[in-house]
Amino acid sequence: MLGGLQGLAQAQAQTANASSGQLPRVTVEATATAAPGPQVGGFSPEPLARTPLTATVVDLTALRDRGLNRIADLTRVDASLGDAYNAPGYWDSLTVRGFVLDNRSNFRRDGLPISGETALPLDNKQRLEVLKGLAGIQAGSAAPGGLVNLVVKRPLAEDRSQYTLQAESAGSVLAAADLSRRFGEGGAFGLRLNAAAERLDPPARSAQGERGLLALAGEWRPSAGTRLELEGEWSRRSQPSVPGFSLLGSRVPGPADPRINLNNQPWSQPVVFEGSTGSLRFTQALGADWRFKAHAAVQDLSTDDRLAFPYGCSAENVFDRYCSDGRFDLYDYRSEGERRRSTALDFSLDGRFSTGSLRHDTTLGVLRASYRQRLNRQAYNYVGEGDITGTVVTPADPALTDENTQRDDRSTELYWRHRVAFNPATQAWLGLRHTQLDRASVRTDGSRPTQYEQRYTTPWLALTQQISPTLLAYASWGEGVESDVVPGRSRYTNAGQGLPVSPSQQWELGLKGEGSATSASAASWGVALFDIRRPLFTDFGACDSTPGSCTRSRDGEARHRGLAVDGSQRLGALTLAASLQALQARRQGASDTTLNGLPPPNVPERSLKAEARWAVASVPGLVTLLGVSADSSRSAVADNSLRIGGSARWDAAAVWNRTTAAADLTWRAGIDNLADRRAWRESPVQFGHSYLYPMAPRTFRVSLVVTPK
Repeated sequence: MLGGLQGLAQAQAQTANASSGQLPRVTVEATATAAPGPQVGGFSPEPLARTPLTATVVDLTALRDRGLNRIADLTRVDASLGDAYNAPGYWDSLTVRGFVLDNRSNFRRDGLPISGETALPLDNKQRLEVLKGLAGIQAGSAAPGGLVNLVVKRPLAEDRSQYTLQAESAGSVLAAADLSRRFGEGGAFGLRLNAAAERLDPPARSAQGERGLLALAGEWRPSAGTRLELEGEWSRRSQPSVPGFSLLGSRVPGPADPRINLNNQPWSQPVVFEGSTGSLRFTQALGADWRFKAHAAVQDLSTDDRLAFPYGCSAENVFDRYCSDGRFDLYDYRSEGERRRSTALDFSLDGRFSTGSLRHDTTLGVLRASYRQRLNRQAYNYVGEGDITGTVVTPADPALTDENTQRDDRSTELYWRHRVAFNPATQAWLGLRHTQLDRASVRTDGSRPTQYEQRYTTPWLALTQQISPTLLAYASWGEGVESDVVPGRSRYTNAGQGLPVSPSQQWELGLKGEGSATSASAASWGVALFDIRRPLFTDFGACDSTPGSCTRSRDGEARHRGLAVDGSQRLGALTLAASLQALQARRQGASDTTLNGLPPPNVPERSLKAEARWAVASVPGLVTLLGVSADSSRSAVADNSLRIGGSARWDAAAVWNRTTAAADLTWRAGIDNLADRRAWRESPVQFGHSYLYPMAPRTFRVSLVVTPK
């Protein structure tokens, strides 16, 4: 459901106007009066409040107001979203409804698949969308939980220039420009340029870096029903990543100083993400009720992944945590010259028609996508022991001693989405996606080759009932599929074989309410009950170096049942927004019965994210913000024997819009982690190891946005 921030931004503008008695200049970047449905949902531009989908849509204004700079920051505004090994300086990872999203298959850009195995810039994005729940009709193969979609900025209807300067207390400084122009007869041509440069200086020591972005989007409208859009972006970020802390033997240590960086060896080098992405989209109206669209995209990524990597404790013969005295094994990890390429080509036809008293909206399409990963040999060499003080120095060992894995994925997806209106209040929603998938992998030395093909169809259906003009009830059911293969190692009896297609399933029931946007006490809200089942697989046997010592096969399932509530309420000058989730995530049917009935690591059972905005009547254009993000305790290991405590943080900000004869000015100031709270913010298990990440310390930020007239 709408995460509340977009509605809050609109309410803020309306409230500020009323309280100040002025009519400040407003730039409108969307024409819909109601919040549009997420592009990634497949039913846009149908308003989200009228669809049987649960999603969060956060626009650029709301991101700037809260000081959100990366995708991982969405965990501060939506209770259904959580961290999933979000190391500073590395790519973003999310959990949605307790499931970890797959960065190879759960990310979209303007609706087309891309890889999230990089630093995805937001400077040229208009909004972020997170579709929650299974995505079987939107993605052929993807982890359950949802999809993340980045919507690119396009040329505006009128010329505009906007310049941004931002600084943070730790030392980060950003300069950015956003220019949009129209030219030609009737403004048929449009261009939008975005450029950004930033010095990165996070609170963690020895983690300074830099990043840059250059993006251009063009549009040509030769006639009323024809549109051609071409855009591209280049980005680069160079910054050392910050490893996590961990359990110390059989205990959870107190929260560590978030300024300590365990990747601070004299030989530590930055992780470098460089990416180029471009797309071409052609839209043609076919009469009043039909439209054809062709959309193609290419993403090329280059990565140098380097880290002084703490992992395990050989001194105590444990490899899922650090030593009880704070020591750990340290490895020199380097995987340089990584190349990833994603391509997508989508053709679709959508339109509407009637049969008797029934009104139909339908979409037919085909998506051809590929993913290619080319890596070199890597270094993963033991170089000695470090400890959690981050002061022990070890020698480097960059020798390329370990093989990497090459991957090739190709898929063809045929999809159909259909909506039938039986009457103005009752509608049925249907969807089918048939996927033909071909996957192959091989080690860089030619060993462990795997190759398999799979075919499957994922259905989805829903029913909506408009109980009143402002109240919608819905029920939905759908399937999603993850496709995987057993590693091509001799230890497996089924090495290299594709695992059986075992669809995840989801039921969801919901209510959505939406008041009048012109009311002084406008409100929007939503409640959803969901139940998701996902098959799990386990390695059975000794799984040692002996050939044929184990078999990977189905072993029970994960079942996540929950209640999600969110909404916003405007009360004169005050606007409130909140999002909460109560989640029961459990494993069931496992052969190891001690795991049955236990929640997975790093998944809190209760989460709350809330925000209050106050338009200060005595200072025209000034709005203050106060936000809270709170999570209950969560397990740190699979058997739940160790847990981290619940945590909460408060953030405060102020936004002041002023108009002068020469320009519109927007001043922003904020304090993140207002009370400088120390706590563990997440406890992910990565590479079989339990990590702990501390909450960031108190940080100050200021920015100025100048929009010349």
